[in-house]
Amino acid sequence: MAELTLDLRALPKTEAYEQLNAHVRAVLEGTTDPIAAMATMSALIHHAFGHLWTGFYRVVEEDKLLRVGPYQGTLGCLEIVFGRGVCGTAAAERRTVLVEDVDAFPGHISCDARSRSEIVVPILNRNGALVAVLDIDADVPSAFDDDDRRGLERIVSWFAEN
Repeated sequence: MAELTLDLRALPKTEAYEQLNAHVRAVLEGTTDPIAAMATMSALIHHAFGHLWTGFYRVVEEDKLLRVGPYQGTLGCLEIVFGRGVCGTAAAERRTVLVEDVDAFPGHISCDARSRSEIVVPILNRNGALVAVLDIDADVPSAFDDDDRRGLERIVSWFAEN
C-alpha cells in the first residue's frame, strides 16, 4: 500500500502542491461524501506541510454561521460568525484571505495563541454555494503566499466537482 500521508516540506511549493493534489484525488477516488473528504484533506495537507492547525469550518446557517468541522491540530473555535475574523471574512466575501501577521488583522479570532499567520479558502459546491472554508494556521509570520493560495484553491476544487 502506498504511503497515506506525504511530507512535502522539502519540495518547492508548486511541485509540492502538484503532488499533494494528485495524492488527494487518488485517495478520494470514488468518494462523494464531503465530510469524509474534509477529514482526509485536513490530514493530508496538515502532514504534508506541518502546519499548526489545518481544518474546515462548515456553513451551518447560510450567510450567518460557521461551525468547526474535521481538522488536525489543537482545539479550534467551535463557531464563527460570518464577517468575524479571517474565517468569517473569507466566508462572507467568498474569497481566499491570506494573512501574513494575524496580529495586524482587525478582529482576528485567536483559537491558538501560537498562530502567527493564516490562510482561509472558501469551499464552493457544484452549484456554487458556499459549504465551508478551509482554515490553515502557521506558527511563523508570512508562512503563506500566492503559491499556497493557488495550490489550496486547486485542491478544494474537488468539492465543486463532486
